[in-house]
Amino acid sequence: MRILIYGINYAPELTGIGKYTGEMAAWLARQNHEVEVITALPYYPEWQIHEKYKGKWWMTEVVEGVKIHRCPLYVPAKVNSIKRIVHEFSFLGSIFPLFLRSLFSKKFDLIISVSPPFHLGILPMLYAKLRGTKFISHIQDLQVDAARDLKMIKNKFALDMMFKLEKNLFENSSAVSTISTGMKSKIVAKGIPSSKIILFPNWVDQDMVRPLPREQSLIAEFGLSEDSKVILYSGNLGEKQGLEVIIEVAKALQSRKDVVFVIVGSGGGKANLMKLANDANLNNIRFFPLQPYNKLSALLATADVHLVLQKKSASDLVMPSKLTAILASGGCPIVSAVPGTTLYDVISDHDLGILIEPESPDALLQGIQRALASDLSHYRNNARKYSELYLSKENILRQWEATLFDIVQTKKEFVSNLTH
Repeated sequence: MRILIYGINYAPELTGIGKYTGEMAAWLARQNHEVEVITALPYYPEWQIHEKYKGKWWMTEVVEGVKIHRCPLYVPAKVNSIKRIVHEFSFLGSIFPLFLRSLFSKKFDLIISVSPPFHLGILPMLYAKLRGTKFISHIQDLQVDAARDLKMIKNKFALDMMFKLEKNLFENSSAVSTISTGMKSKIVAKGIPSSKIILFPNWVDQDMVRPLPREQSLIAEFGLSEDSKVILYSGNLGEKQGLEVIIEVAKALQSRKDVVFVIVGSGGGKANLMKLANDANLNNIRFFPLQPYNKLSALLATADVHLVLQKKSASDLVMPSKLTAILASGGCPIVSAVPGTTLYDVISDHDLGILIEPESPDALLQGIQRALASDLSHYRNNARKYSELYLSKENILRQWEATLFDIVQTKKEFVSNLTH
């Protein structure tokens, strides 16, 4: 198949959507598909253009068999709702020349648009209509719902227009894929037939991410005592997680000299978290930059307990991508989730960790105290087993490839019938 993927985030970004899009494209290329990607210069999660790409404009490179067309965009140093909108529209503007060129170049069998940003799908949808190509909207986050529920956008007219555009993109897609059953249900509730929606969950490479003994962790590298009880949050430090509760709990646990909170990562909320910790004179919180992928197992082995936190209003609008790696590493997560959501049900049904109420410092404190006083081995064993059964990178991408073949073949059979 000839496949063109649109997505604002892509490898070598280490976390979030870019990691999964990059792994998907590289895997498909290894199966001898012809894969091209239109994406941005890498900037996430640091919110600054990666060093190798600074000063670049439009450029093309081939990595792992994938032809990658990179475009410049505005990257705000401090992220807020208005700047994020400008950031996303700057990308839509910069990809327009590539869109025009693609219209008059070779024809692709399939276009995949990765959301967010949700409106990125406009140009792929136009290409699909003009060139008679299949078009898939892949939804990693329900961005418009999140913008409304997190009160990032409050203007009703603007939200109504965004929801109408989103629905139009879904209706004009050959298929809509998403990463959880909860998100699938929310898309069905928007009036999209369930038969049109494909479950395409995020995955983990279990050879790369695996349980390691504590002596192979980053305890020494981080300058921590071997006796430390490490509460780890690793990943995006953004608005959807409600990470301020960590500061409140760290205050309550200051008297426990053996407990240390380790926060690893980058994002729009990092500066605020560091300021809150500094203003409270907390000496039991350590901040570290995002670690390279080859250190991920060692990083996760550093933790006694992992934090997977979300705001109530983000329930089933996003799925925390960090959870797949935590489970593959045999970690015990404390997960803030609302009953009835996919995240809650997965953790509860498979006994993978400790569930707590979102946005509650008291609930988080009780969860941590319970974890520190308990034998967590059954959670750890369940976590690794679950990842092997349900999160295998190879199995998920094999099934995805078969689905793509089905979608493209449907189109070819339809065209064949018209010409005979």
